[in-house]
Amino acid sequence: MLIAFAAEETSKVPFYVAGGLLVAWALLVSLFAIRQETFPSSEGQSRGVMAISVLLIAAAMATAVITA
Repeated sequence: MLIAFAAEETSKVPFYVAGGLLVAWALLVSLFAIRQETFPSSEGQSRGVMAISVLLIAAAMATAVITA
């Protein structure tokens, strides 16, 4: 019975990876924002930052639901 339960348990590694990437991205963006007054300096950079942020948030949310 214990072996069957362990086989059904999903790995939480994808969630940890997605969450870690999101944390690293947040720290990187905050460091750039603190050091540069005009960050992001163009509309393209702004859209890029937003797009990457949305993708990382979606990945973290999806892996949280999948591994739950």
